[in-house]
Amino acid sequence: MIETKRLKSYPAAQEQMETFIAAETDAELKKAYTEMLEGCLQNPSHWQWYAIWMIELRNGTHIGDLCFKGLEANGMAEIGYGILEEYRGQGYATEAVGAAVGWALKQPGVKRVEAETEPDNRASQRVLEKCGFLPTSNVGEEGPRFFRTACG
Repeated sequence: MIETKRLKSYPAAQEQMETFIAAETDAELKKAYTEMLEGCLQNPSHWQWYAIWMIELRNGTHIGDLCFKGLEANGMAEIGYGILEEYRGQGYATEAVGAAVGWALKQPGVKRVEAETEPDNRASQRVLEKCGFLPTSNVGEEGPRFFRTACG
């Protein structure tokens, strides 16, 4: 579990992920969450690198989620995140992403964390900037890519 001043984030257990997936109404997110669970089940010793991480207020209110999309052999982990609409604009994404990236970069073998955003999602790009990410010259499936290293 990662705790900040206002939040706690933790990798969900299998049953919690299954319940979360069953309740998801967006087909694209449901597919992504299902792939995360499959990654967990195929790599149980690296659960935290595939799991849905729940983002909650300290009182237990669920406000969003994040994930790492595995850990590559070269030490790169990609992070994705989302905050429920009613909790946006309050700094929660920056707080959660900053803490998660800080945690990730302290894990053995992790050298770099990357993320990508939709080209017009300025709010998400701002979260990455505030968390010390720098733009790369690469564009991924969703849009421009950003990176952060332990030194950056």
